[in-house]
Amino acid sequence: MRAAPYGAESGQALSVLLDAPDDFAGFRQAARALLALGAAPDGVHWRWNDTLATRAAEGDLFADGKLSSAQDRVLTPDALDLLVPAPGRPVHIRKAQLAVLRDACCHRNPARFALCYRWLWRVQRMPQLAGDALDADWRDLERLAHAVGREIHKMHAFVRFRPAQDASGEPLHVAWFEPEHHIVRAASGFFMRRFTNMRWAILSPDCSVLWDLHALQWAPGATAAQAPGPDAGEALWLAYYQSTFNPARLKEQAMLREMPRRYWKNLPETQAISALVATARSRTGHMLAAMGDDPGEGEAAGAGEDS
Repeated sequence: MRAAPYGAESGQALSVLLDAPDDFAGFRQAARALLALGAAPDGVHWRWNDTLATRAAEGDLFADGKLSSAQDRVLTPDALDLLVPAPGRPVHIRKAQLAVLRDACCHRNPARFALCYRWLWRVQRMPQLAGDALDADWRDLERLAHAVGREIHKMHAFVRFRPAQDASGEPLHVAWFEPEHHIVRAASGFFMRRFTNMRWAILSPDCSVLWDLHALQWAPGATAAQAPGPDAGEALWLAYYQSTFNPARLKEQAMLREMPRRYWKNLPETQAISALVATARSRTGHMLAAMGDDPGEGEAAGAGEDS
């Protein structure tokens, strides 16, 4: 059998340079070309530009954790396409599996692109693997995708816009968010659809996004100090949150699962949570005692259930 042009057997390696740490379109294009070339996963290193981020991606320079050598060919997905003499054997996967790969590519795990490509390379050779839910690589991909999906959900829930003005004095709502993974692009469509008529910007260490009522615009990452501070509206929101907090329905562990503490520093309502939780039991006791002192209320409720 002829050795793959890139990989341990041939002794040659190749580095693929993607446009961004979450460049799924570039990965997909490169993976098609690499599969057509028959490039083995152990001969492919994944790199990406991270020009928008304010912080260095310490482990993100080389996806599989192996520093590519100076002799490696570094090619973009477009350059890879030029090496393919003819379309290779296609890999057929379901839309749901494609979605898993897309989400997995947004994970901060430095080996994410290598893992995605290895699974595709194996499926090309053993198509039955596409339906193997217990395959170790596939389970790792699902784990990455699940973490990314959960982080996108948290961003949708925990972004808090504050009113501000842009350089020209126009109203602009600005939020600060620190995602655990590269999800800002994947999550921004939600805010565009929900706040279509509002000019807004979301700042994050990885990148920033501005909705100008027409299109999403991308900018370099920012710091928390560049986001606006609390305003009067935030105090009103805090008062509302405290007034609607029902101590009798408090489930502290469930609350922490849905609102992990790492998000608290950027949520205004969390400054009141500790006090509300600390007094929940005594407030519940007062509520029950008040109900016990008013038997007429209980009889009325009972009559209502019988009718």
